[in-house]
Amino acid sequence: MSGILHLVGTPIGNLEDITFRAIRTLKEADIILCEDTRVTKKLVMHYEIDTPLKSYHEHNKEQVTDYIIDLLLEGNNIALVSDAGLPLISDPGYELVVVAREQGIKVETVPGANAALTALMTSGVSSYSFLFDGFLPRKDNEKKDRLVNLMGLPHTVIIYESPFRVKHTLETIQKIDGNRKVAIARELTKKFEQVETDTVSHIITRLEKDITLKGEFVIVIEGSNGENDVNWWSELSIEDHVNHYVKEGLRNKDAIKQVAVDRDMKKNEVYQIYHVD
Repeated sequence: MSGILHLVGTPIGNLEDITFRAIRTLKEADIILCEDTRVTKKLVMHYEIDTPLKSYHEHNKEQVTDYIIDLLLEGNNIALVSDAGLPLISDPGYELVVVAREQGIKVETVPGANAALTALMTSGVSSYSFLFDGFLPRKDNEKKDRLVNLMGLPHTVIIYESPFRVKHTLETIQKIDGNRKVAIARELTKKFEQVETDTVSHIITRLEKDITLKGEFVIVIEGSNGENDVNWWSELSIEDHVNHYVKEGLRNKDAIKQVAVDRDMKKNEVYQIYHVD
């Protein structure tokens, strides 16, 4: 009789964010598959779990999948975890689950914390209809095309981003719609958790001032409501466009800069037109 493949949710920050069932499953498993044994070792040591750890990550999954399936067919119970949160959600594991199900191996999920939903719940952005899109493409054109498509939908969009690329991603969102409400969340459930919600233009002005670019980020983007679609400003003159941002609380200099971004113009051009008019 084959064993069971358990998909186990682990904490996203605070080590107490784990279920009794998850701890029991990890203790009773014959092997724990994890992305980084150094990360998971901290968790198992905290809860006095003695189950052996084995690496299973994006770079070795093809080589070890058959070996894992053989272990399961031999009757071993295996738990799959990610470094934080739910396995398979923007993390390895999908291919293993597919093969296990094809082989008739039982797959059980032990649910737990999730960064995307935690950020959404805290953000104050509508949670009735949402779309999770994981990590965006890294190439500028591909990233912008993806965001244009996502931001045209009437659903809240949730994405993950690294601290090294979060500013660029916010700037890309700003180019599409600088008035769109977004939330950025970092260090979720940890001591220095921070969740900030505002227009993307205002969020960008706060980066590195009171929003620290450390830790993994979740970005929550307000869905399209027909008023904040792409090029919402197209009927405005440049003067009215600048004044719109001034009324929103931006300084003249920052408002001019944002209009230049929106219209893909040089800042000096906007400045001259605004002040001449």
